[in-house]
Amino acid sequence: MRRLLRGAMLGALLAGVAGPAPAEDGAAVAARFGALEAVRQMALSPSGGQVSYVSVGPGGGQVMSIVDVVHGTDPKAILKQNSATATLHNCVWASDEYLLCYVDQHQRRAGSIFTNNDTFIVSSDGKDVRSLVGENSFDPLIDWGGVPGHVLVVTGYGIEDVDLKTRARRMVEHWPSRISATVTTDGHGTLRVMSTYGVGVSEAAKGTRYYHYRKKGEREWFDLSTVTISADGLESGFHPYGVDPEHDLAYGFDNHDGRRALFTVSLDGSKTREVVLARPDVDIDRLIWIGRHQRMVGASYATDRRRSEYFDPELRKLGAGLEKALPGHPVVEFVDASADENKLLLFAGSDVDPGSYYLYDKTTHQLGSLLPVRPALAGQALAPMKPITFPAADGTLIPGYLTLPVGSSGKGLPAIVMPHGGPGARDEWGFDWLAQFFAARGFAVIQPNYRGSAGYGSQWYQKNGFKSWRTAIGDVNDATHWLINQGIADANRMAIVGWSYGGYAALQAQVLDPDLYKASVAIAPVTDLALLKFSASATWSSDWVERFIGTGPHVAEGSPALNARRFKAPVLMFHGNADSNVDIDQSRHMANALRSAGKSVELIEYPGLTHSLPSSTARTDMLTRADAFLRKALGIN
Repeated sequence: MRRLLRGAMLGALLAGVAGPAPAEDGAAVAARFGALEAVRQMALSPSGGQVSYVSVGPGGGQVMSIVDVVHGTDPKAILKQNSATATLHNCVWASDEYLLCYVDQHQRRAGSIFTNNDTFIVSSDGKDVRSLVGENSFDPLIDWGGVPGHVLVVTGYGIEDVDLKTRARRMVEHWPSRISATVTTDGHGTLRVMSTYGVGVSEAAKGTRYYHYRKKGEREWFDLSTVTISADGLESGFHPYGVDPEHDLAYGFDNHDGRRALFTVSLDGSKTREVVLARPDVDIDRLIWIGRHQRMVGASYATDRRRSEYFDPELRKLGAGLEKALPGHPVVEFVDASADENKLLLFAGSDVDPGSYYLYDKTTHQLGSLLPVRPALAGQALAPMKPITFPAADGTLIPGYLTLPVGSSGKGLPAIVMPHGGPGARDEWGFDWLAQFFAARGFAVIQPNYRGSAGYGSQWYQKNGFKSWRTAIGDVNDATHWLINQGIADANRMAIVGWSYGGYAALQAQVLDPDLYKASVAIAPVTDLALLKFSASATWSSDWVERFIGTGPHVAEGSPALNARRFKAPVLMFHGNADSNVDIDQSRHMANALRSAGKSVELIEYPGLTHSLPSSTARTDMLTRADAFLRKALGIN
């Protein structure tokens, strides 16, 4: 049975968010798609009576608000973050009285952007807001500790118990002499698994971690596994992510027949190992937890769309039922739960639905609608994302997704190939605001999961998208050839658009085939592999970046900034100058190289913005400019 929560609550949540007026000009459409998510994160209180959500503030920044879902009260803003150099990205309920909120601070030091994290204790009435950070403290939450109003946090010396009301701190676990990397509890305040780097940070940068475990009720540490990361970024060895205290097991991932699979290893001393879930085609890449004790209930993987396998029979039945009951058969995710797990916070979305949050009551079997993620797109016709495969030049079938403009014939269209970032990532079926914007503007959009993408096993991953750039970029260009050969795209109206590694691909694709595209749009791109290594040389990750990029002819040959003379099509780039993922010097270097070679290039810089350009104003400006640039370059009225 499905119903809305009381109208007062829904009206309060949507107050001040007007539906978009019908408009067809590019700037108006760009404003709708460029608007940041109205809800960036949501959490449910332990009692299930309140929800908190992080949204974009009226003048920018982020706001954390609380709503009483029982009485349908108006949202109350509890915490505001207005600094241009900080991002409030997550708030979780420690108790019904207190929340923990995480803030990233971005600062430029010695020519590089560094990100520091801070954790705030916030009372649910907004009257008590304090930084949790203690002396030599990293303060990431690891467990609720089993005591109401207390949490366990990681510090530079070990694990501390923190009383949220008094801020009193008590050391409960001292680190051994080796440097600790991660810790895992049983969800009830008991530390069961720990990893160490061995002899120092240099070993950590080289990618070796040693995992240790404790038997139930004991203090002695035993060896569990060793995890290594290759020079190409591939991980091997059992990597534990969670503990099931009832069955005394550690859940984690390891390689199985060339792909990532889910395993359990017993923590009783026998270290009995079993495969829980594996696929012959794709990696198992996510664990599913639920409730305050982070109970392990399933895992998921992405084929043509993301699919979940639940170990819990009740959730398996509920998840399947909700996907059938909700309009459009969306993918349903369990986001949070009350302490007794009788109330579940859900997210549901699809390719043509940006998604909404819901509250499900297991005792009454009622589903209440809370808040849509992108209300600015209400009423906007969105285009279905169709899974496809196309042949690469060597005959390998490459998976991807095709999005065609709503109501189009699907033939002879202006088209965009849009490679994903990473490169160790992949595109998935679901709402994609960038692809949907260009489809709304009349472009066909293809998103290839080129070789070098994650999720398809080690053989597909190759040596990573930089060392194996010829294969990866070749697959991207073959997506373009397929669009043209199928009659979907007009060969004279082809463009390429990408972000991060996708921006790199949008540039390097011209190096590989200068005649294929009429325009390239690159957002926060890597442009010079040697410069990427140099920029990391003063950081702790320098060894890792050096190994990941490698040495040899591919470094220069795979750097678009060093091959600017090959470009024929005009280039438009966008970059935030507070980007700690890819420094803005990469785009500036590319722009200078193209200008020196007499090529057409424009670089738009956004002051104070990070890699994802988290600003509705900036994203709207970017979409407006990119649309106008592409239409001019492709001769579209």
